[in-house]
Amino acid sequence: MSEEQKMQKRESAIPENEVFVGKKPAMNYVLAVVTQFNNGANSVKVRARGNAISRAVDVAEISRNRFVQDVKVGQISIGSEELANEDGTKSKVSSIEITLER
Repeated sequence: MSEEQKMQKRESAIPENEVFVGKKPAMNYVLAVVTQFNNGANSVKVRARGNAISRAVDVAEISRNRFVQDVKVGQISIGSEELANEDGTKSKVSSIEITLER
């Protein structure tokens, strides 16, 4: 498989209107959410795991209070996911999914 095919496969694995929050500053993810709404999306899901959960809440609140005022919080789902560690053991990590809707 060529590098281009790998990139296309990786890009298609991420759903269209989802923003995965990680270690970057919150404003990077706010920009992604605002861009999704400006491109015509009716809803955007903000997802995070572990320590990034508080950053995901910040992203949702900053997005709806400062940049896109007509957006409401739709559904909030919490749960845990099982991840494999580098040594092969599995651990549970908390996760959150916040749906922002127009």
